[in-house]
Amino acid sequence: MSGLVVTNPPRADREAVDAFAGYGVATIHEAQGRTGLLGSRLRPVWSSGRIAGSAVTVTVAPGDNTTIGVAVEQCGDGDVLVVVPTSPCEMGYVGDLLATSLQVRGVRGLVIESGVRDVADLEAMRFPVWSTCISAEGTTKGVLGDVNVPIAIGGQLVSPGDVIVADRDGVVVVPRLRARQVLAASKERDEKEARSRARYAAGEIALDVNGMRPLLERAGIRYVQHESKVEEQIP
Repeated sequence: MSGLVVTNPPRADREAVDAFAGYGVATIHEAQGRTGLLGSRLRPVWSSGRIAGSAVTVTVAPGDNTTIGVAVEQCGDGDVLVVVPTSPCEMGYVGDLLATSLQVRGVRGLVIESGVRDVADLEAMRFPVWSTCISAEGTTKGVLGDVNVPIAIGGQLVSPGDVIVADRDGVVVVPRLRARQVLAASKERDEKEARSRARYAAGEIALDVNGMRPLLERAGIRYVQHESKVEEQIP
């Protein structure tokens, strides 16, 4: 039965959530063991940079955005609204009006496995959105989904209060209880990449920076000298 609204679920530590905005989605994904990356169909509808926030999760009925309106009341400063239809639907669930309501409450962005509309207005508002499509087709009202329950979106499980980080590369989820651990791992990986970048800038190549030569030898790589005399004999 739909219509469940869980109020005030625990959220990841705010200091940790805010710190995630300093690291890219790719870095965080790698730092937590190449996990948590939502499907590549979720793309920014405009070049909004990077956000990090606590997930408020929503399920919506196909073609009905009633529950998004319900979820707005459960959102607060620093949250990211994460929405998935209970069946595939590509209608425009959110436009500038709902986005205005979310933005006023301090919501940092929207991730939705469906459509949005009023994209020019969303960009003018500077309200970040990641969606699977853009559609001018509006929705109806009257059928309920759920708010702040675990959802499956983009091939990943997202629970209320998990950390959502999104940038031009996509969207990644960090489980709430692992936030501090993954943040430390992201910092370590970012520092390692900075050292590698300096070596690349100095002229080294990946085979040496990443210590790949022993791996290539075990894989059986072979180098042969080009025989120019043989080529000269070809008519």
